[in-house]
Amino acid sequence: MATSGENIRYLPGINFPTNLVAYPNLEDCLEDDSDILVAVPSHGLRDTLMSIKPLLGPPSRVCWATKGFELHTGRLPHQVAAEVLGADRPIAVLSGPTFAKEVAAGLPTAMTIAANNNDFAEALAVTLSSDNFRAYTSDDIIGVEVGGAVKNVLAIAAGMSDGLGFGANTRIALINRGLVELMRLGVALGASKETFMGLAGMGDLVLTCTDNLSRNRRMGLALASGMSIEEAQEEIQQVVEGVLAARAVKEVADKLGVEMPICEQVYQILYERASPRQAVETLMARRLRSEKEQH
Repeated sequence: MATSGENIRYLPGINFPTNLVAYPNLEDCLEDDSDILVAVPSHGLRDTLMSIKPLLGPPSRVCWATKGFELHTGRLPHQVAAEVLGADRPIAVLSGPTFAKEVAAGLPTAMTIAANNNDFAEALAVTLSSDNFRAYTSDDIIGVEVGGAVKNVLAIAAGMSDGLGFGANTRIALINRGLVELMRLGVALGASKETFMGLAGMGDLVLTCTDNLSRNRRMGLALASGMSIEEAQEEIQQVVEGVLAARAVKEVADKLGVEMPICEQVYQILYERASPRQAVETLMARRLRSEKEQH
């Protein structure tokens, strides 16, 4: 990347801006008064934060674009950050309906920044916003992070549904009821229900479930075609967060006693060898209930 001035593997043909420099090591990259943006998969967040901790100065503020629960602990990214960096450092999460390819191409995009410090959230929004990129601020870190974690599991379900030929009716029912599941878990963890009507909730969920730039949706399509997880992963050639997230979401939901039938069936398919058609039959056979029921 330093030599070519582009990310040939993931964003070929997109030249870096002139003020973006690639460094081979963190020591050269970080300054002790910098604001830091971490963009790694959820399973790499803790190690990355531990690596940068000795390089941070007292003024340094840290944000991340990581989506997902930590697999072996069930913790959200802000909880991991608090453990590693301390509870007093200003932190923030960037999330929302943002495919990297479209952002890099300069297509109009909006996202959410949630922080434990309003000045940091507003500073990030100003720094990141441009003629074609708009950032909104929030103080609901939990809600924004839960939206980013759970939508990946639901996108696998949407991909499987479309791959099996179930049609638009099924897809929208799945997205809508998936949103209900997402809200249940978020509220149980302390989030505001209103957050899930925003970009980091419904916005990111609809995008990830309906567009084939979504790796998680493509995983669902591949599984519906009869591929194994390993074969699908090899074809996609990128981390599919929803596969690991399905296990983490199940564990967190079970611990809290939150009912998430769609996410449960995705887990059964990925880890217990249930078939996608079996999963649909199980969901359709559930007890009839009022749409207003929260459990």
